[in-house]
Amino acid sequence: MCGANLAVEEPPPDGGLVAWSQIVPGHIANMMSWGYATGFAVFQLYYKETYHFSASHISWVGSTQIFLCFLVGTVAGRLSDAGYARVLYGAGAAVTIFGMFMTSLINGTYWQILLVQGFCNGIGGGLMFMPAMANVTTYFKRKRGLAIALNGCGSSTGAILYPAIVQFLTPQIGFPWAVRVCGFISMFLAIAGFFILKPRKLHRLPAPIVDLTAFKNAPYTVFCGGAFLIYFCVFTMLIYINSFAREVIGLSQLESINFVLITNAVAIPARPIFGYVADAYLGPVNTFGISCIGLGVMGFGWMGVHSRGDMYAYSVVMGFVNGAAQSMFASAISSYVQDVRKMGTWIGMVYGLCGFATLAGPPTMGAIIDACDGKYIWAQLWAGLTISLGGTLILLSSRLTWQQAHKKYVV
Repeated sequence: MCGANLAVEEPPPDGGLVAWSQIVPGHIANMMSWGYATGFAVFQLYYKETYHFSASHISWVGSTQIFLCFLVGTVAGRLSDAGYARVLYGAGAAVTIFGMFMTSLINGTYWQILLVQGFCNGIGGGLMFMPAMANVTTYFKRKRGLAIALNGCGSSTGAILYPAIVQFLTPQIGFPWAVRVCGFISMFLAIAGFFILKPRKLHRLPAPIVDLTAFKNAPYTVFCGGAFLIYFCVFTMLIYINSFAREVIGLSQLESINFVLITNAVAIPARPIFGYVADAYLGPVNTFGISCIGLGVMGFGWMGVHSRGDMYAYSVVMGFVNGAAQSMFASAISSYVQDVRKMGTWIGMVYGLCGFATLAGPPTMGAIIDACDGKYIWAQLWAGLTISLGGTLILLSSRLTWQQAHKKYVV
């Protein structure tokens, strides 16, 4: 019993070889889940031009994948807290890789694409990323923002790697074998990540999958509302940037993928930079809120993109701002979790709520674009307004936290 109590009270090491090494399986999990999902833009363009699906129709595949990553992450977060992190990581990797190989066998039937890429990759990604990410948060306190930012760089790495493979290898070896290459690379990475993953031995408390007492915390509840609005549009913008370059700017299919790669490449250095800023100066919630308001401004700025040069400049700035916002999300949520043993549960609940936002976001933008005869301006305005409002709510949650702390100090 004494050992259990000591395990509860032991603070995070905040450094050391084991702690920093846990970023590796987290990085890999983000590559295979969020990286592959964010890189759906190249798949969307391929399916649209090859099988002639409408924008809103094919968007349901990408949004289902992201939705399930979020939703399954809710359950995986609780099971991770219960001590099943390695089991979930391995099972999620297996399902994700299975989905990749099955994608290579599709014959253009919509339900096949939805099943293997939407459901398999979504479920597998949700099982895999949440335990790895929650595990990183248990090893760090003061340096948590930087650690999670480095962990989250995997989504950018994957969003560069997988689209590049599919885009540039498809003309050489065909779409099926290009996707199989993605599967073989993922298999190697997942095996390495599984053996490196080492969850901390904390005293586990029985708890439900959803901890409704969390919503008695007003700042946490306001944060959830802001995050919902932000994720209603953020992945939507990333998914449609490729189609916009192709259909509106008039660039070739090969060149249009460059903007997906640029956006995600620029996000890589932005993540650790803003992770350090959050740890040293602003705090993760303020950093996340300010970055999201900047992301909303980029939604409005998208309306001013009219040429090839505009597109390249926009992709660079968009990638940097998006990297800043995405890097702080998990760290900002963890700021509200006082009991580290509930880390996966509380983070998972926010991810679950955001899952419903991402399910509806891309098809909504696709429907707006289709209703406007292929014009993006109203969809761009909608994205800018929604994300800006969400960022404002995030900053409000930070203000509420400060007020609560100030009242306790005065008393």
